[in-house]
Amino acid sequence: MSGPSNQAVRRFQSGTSEAPWVRYTLITVALLFVLLFLVLPLAAVFTEALRKGFGAYLAALKEPDAWSAIELTLIAAVIAVPLNLVFGVAAAWAIAKYEFRGKSFLTTLVDLPFSVSPVVVGLMYVLVFGAQGWFGPWLLAHDIKVIFAVPGIVLATVFVTFPFIARELIPLMQAQGNDEEQAAIVLGATGWQTFWHVTLPNIKWGLIYGVILCNARAMGEFGAVSVVSGHIRGQTNTLPLHVEILYNEYQSVAAFAVASLLAILALVTLAIKSVAEWRQDAEMKAAAALPPERPLHQAAPR
Repeated sequence: MSGPSNQAVRRFQSGTSEAPWVRYTLITVALLFVLLFLVLPLAAVFTEALRKGFGAYLAALKEPDAWSAIELTLIAAVIAVPLNLVFGVAAAWAIAKYEFRGKSFLTTLVDLPFSVSPVVVGLMYVLVFGAQGWFGPWLLAHDIKVIFAVPGIVLATVFVTFPFIARELIPLMQAQGNDEEQAAIVLGATGWQTFWHVTLPNIKWGLIYGVILCNARAMGEFGAVSVVSGHIRGQTNTLPLHVEILYNEYQSVAAFAVASLLAILALVTLAIKSVAEWRQDAEMKAAAALPPERPLHQAAPR
């Protein structure tokens, strides 16, 4: 009886049973899709931004309104990301490490911003904190501005970005289990020591990845921020809102110049994400290659 053919062996080694032409067709379609819908539009942004030369590009970025938009975008991200970092770690710890009543409800709440339109989120904050909203009269009496001001932008940004860190950590913590934490507690470690020396090293790359995604979404959020900002030029416009205003005023070069900053942010996010994933895979492979630890009763005496 003859052995398997070379073609069958190659299919087995590749992990698929399809003919080579099927595999090459799928790869070609995927590459064409990425090229047409991702690479070319991204290249068009930079091409249009530099259409009148590098001097016009820099002039668009040096405008006071552009700097104000950059500053406000950074403020919103600097406040929203740390808040979501604390919430994400706490929520992931509670969901992955403990069993309690209402756990499934908490998990559903974590996913809520994924299913609610950002525009609806902005309208909710207007309903609560607007001049005619639930707390509007009280805020007006105490001269506190939330809507059409920085606090409203920060609140909307926090809402739309808070699932990112938690959703990265929950499956990671669930896969790791509780064995290492329980061992540390048995050896006398406090809760903070257990988190700092056991849990955090195990989740650090997932945590970095979640922070990167959270920051990218915070800087690029448009819908919710557009509703609560009021579009006050030079005061409550973030980068995405500033791009919209410039484009509506037919200042295409300036609009694409500012948009290129968001595109650069996306590219930097992608690069850091790739590095984080590579480091995480390398550490997992290194840990898998280590020999198993000897049981305590077999350990050699000192």
